[in-house]
Amino acid sequence: MEEAYKQYFKKDQFAASNGISLLICKPGYAKAQVQIEERHLNGAGVVHGGLIFTLADFCFGVATNTYGQVSLSINASISFLAKSNKGVLTAECKEISRNNKLSICDINVYNEEDKLLANFKGTAYITKEKIEF
Repeated sequence: MEEAYKQYFKKDQFAASNGISLLICKPGYAKAQVQIEERHLNGAGVVHGGLIFTLADFCFGVATNTYGQVSLSINASISFLAKSNKGVLTAECKEISRNNKLSICDINVYNEEDKLLANFKGTAYITKEKIEF
């Protein structure tokens, strides 16, 4: 089933255009990564916060939608804890609570040395719309 999920999430053109790739996906869990390129750096020469947010948000979307129901973010926040300017960034999403209407997830973003760069908290609303994988 994981391959079916991966095929479905390849349709996320924004993530793809930023070089984000999905590594692992299953209901309530996802891992994704991005290789830092020069285009990802801000004026200070470090990874743009928008890329880190996008990586975490993509991971969040995957973890909440793999149950087969469209889930949409209704709240998200991020805390940036350290900077990076090279290498590979990895986001890991773990769902910490789910009921029939809401999913709450915790997403951490790490660099290649497993240094925690950011923590993202997300809440998704679970719709009645089905996803066919």
